[in-house]
Amino acid sequence: MSESPGEDTGHPEQAPGPGPESAILEEQAPKRWSIPGWLEFPLLIIGAFLVAFLVKTFLVQAFYIPSGSMEPTLQVGDRVLVNKVVYRLRPIERGDIIVFDGTGSFISGERVEPEVSPIGQVVRFLGEIVGVAPPSDRDFIKRVIGVGGDRVVCCDADGAITVNGIPLEESEYLYPGNPPSKQNFDVLVPEGRLWVMGDHRSASADSRAHLGDPGGGMVPVDRVIGRAFAIVWPLDRAQFLPIPESFSTVPTTASRAAGGVPEEVPWLAR
Repeated sequence: MSESPGEDTGHPEQAPGPGPESAILEEQAPKRWSIPGWLEFPLLIIGAFLVAFLVKTFLVQAFYIPSGSMEPTLQVGDRVLVNKVVYRLRPIERGDIIVFDGTGSFISGERVEPEVSPIGQVVRFLGEIVGVAPPSDRDFIKRVIGVGGDRVVCCDADGAITVNGIPLEESEYLYPGNPPSKQNFDVLVPEGRLWVMGDHRSASADSRAHLGDPGGGMVPVDRVIGRAFAIVWPLDRAQFLPIPESFSTVPTTASRAAGGVPEEVPWLAR
């Protein structure tokens, strides 16, 4: 029997095959480049290391507190974050807690890095990122008491340290039971230098302990690594580290007033 044009034969119609035009379009379509699966993980690790290196080198670094010289503000085992860009935005201020390289002020001679294997360098780098590696024996953390041009004296008739003739009220951060200083001194801080002290005055080998050394215990500004602005570990001690109010009463010296103080930039200038 012959089939009529409109009659259903029961056989599905076959779709027309790809013509020459579709083949040409497929050839012209750009091919996507994809990273092989075996290469993705190493690239992620390298990228993470690069980001961590840039942050640690230029922005923020975690430091481990190995001693009690800054108690009660900083306890042994605390991890603090240090802002390494802040002093590009504002000058160092009295009351700042700073991390600095003590070469030439607290330690004589030039800094010589010990030889460490590549694996050891990687391990130390990772430890420094999270603040579990012990700090270099040339890195110190202290509070700035006097800046360039300041006269710092211990002590007045009431036993207080004075800066430019103004007594400091230090009970907010001094270790309980410690006097401001048992050692008398009267120093004029040169420009570009800092007079620093630990909050645990009876357990801190600070500027007072180096008065007879070259530099007179003054820390060069260009040796400052950054400002400790927060405790991040342990969590129950996590807090910011503001400048104590007592330093706001100290008058600005004539030399610093002439140079001017730039306006703070939020966050980074903390």
